[in-house]
Amino acid sequence: MTKKMRTALISLCIIIALGLSFIGGCTLDIFKPASNSNTTQNTNQELNLKLLEEAYQIILKEYVEPDKIDTQKMNEGILKGLVQGLNDPYSAYLTQEQYAMSVSDFAGQFEGIGAYVGSENGRVTVIAPIPDTPAAEAGIKSGDIILEVDGKTTIDMSVTEVVLLIRGPKGTPVKLTVLHKDDAEPVTLEIIRAEIKIPSVTLEMKGDYAHITITNFTERTDDELVSVLKTISDNKAKGIVLDLRSNPGGLLSTVIQVASHFLDKGVVVSVVYPDSSKDSDSVNPLAYKTSLPMVVLVDHYSASASEILAGALQDYKRALIAGEKTYGKGSVNQLLKLSDGSGIYITIARWVTPNGNLIEGNGIQPDTELDFETVDGVQWAIDYLLSEK
Repeated sequence: MTKKMRTALISLCIIIALGLSFIGGCTLDIFKPASNSNTTQNTNQELNLKLLEEAYQIILKEYVEPDKIDTQKMNEGILKGLVQGLNDPYSAYLTQEQYAMSVSDFAGQFEGIGAYVGSENGRVTVIAPIPDTPAAEAGIKSGDIILEVDGKTTIDMSVTEVVLLIRGPKGTPVKLTVLHKDDAEPVTLEIIRAEIKIPSVTLEMKGDYAHITITNFTERTDDELVSVLKTISDNKAKGIVLDLRSNPGGLLSTVIQVASHFLDKGVVVSVVYPDSSKDSDSVNPLAYKTSLPMVVLVDHYSASASEILAGALQDYKRALIAGEKTYGKGSVNQLLKLSDGSGIYITIARWVTPNGNLIEGNGIQPDTELDFETVDGVQWAIDYLLSEK
């Protein structure tokens, strides 16, 4: 498979929904097996594999209670340790059960508590609770650090591992110990999981201006957005406030489709691989277009696919980007299925904006900085669009 083909299949998501395994990932790629490379292994690799085999055999032969040896658990531990050794919060080993739960989570509907999470300063942190979900009703807030799940500490856990502990069937409880931002003491909240159904695009007309919010990029987002764009055209809207605040990302294919409604041509994003080769994804010239003036609102929790969209619109000067510096998730992830039905979610590349800006660890600097605690971002954007007429 060429790298170009791989790029079309990979996930660019940052953040994982609590209840959704990955808010991103490509359905076409979800069952893709890990490739078996024929490349000759170097001496160090052969030695490492030999050491693993030696340790495995020692345990089987020498452990004091051989009847208690669970080889399945041993295998899972080895694979988990291999991925943990990368020290990458967005790479993780998934058991067969976890992988099976992951493959059905790409349609914007899932069972869980309803929140997006990521890694910040080495801790698993809530990006945003989804409105009107168990998480929001229980008092989960943006910036909360998740310390424990059902009494298990999250120290040294990846984002994926924490998510998979939290998710579960609707109607079942889960206890989260969280530290609210600016609080000194943590609190423990019991939350009853539910089925979460969320539209990814919402519209609110503010007089002659359309306030469009995209919460994440799912399989349904493009259809939802086209419907909204046709509605505002019928309403003779004079401008768009595109709200990407707390948008954690999503599907690469979807964000390309979304960008194509606002841009006539050009590269939307380029993926750079470890060997310095690069693949680029461009605007669909046949997509439904709007030329209305735009302001894009972003905050610290706008991440991954939302950063791709904001970065492209900024580089082409198609919209003013206003708000806070974005999250800085510029890595590309892929979900690979292993032969036993388990899987590995692994970072495989970095992406850059059309102008070649690397976002990983840097984020997107807005054209105009806003403090959303003191400024109504939507009204500010409308006033800006009025002033530019």
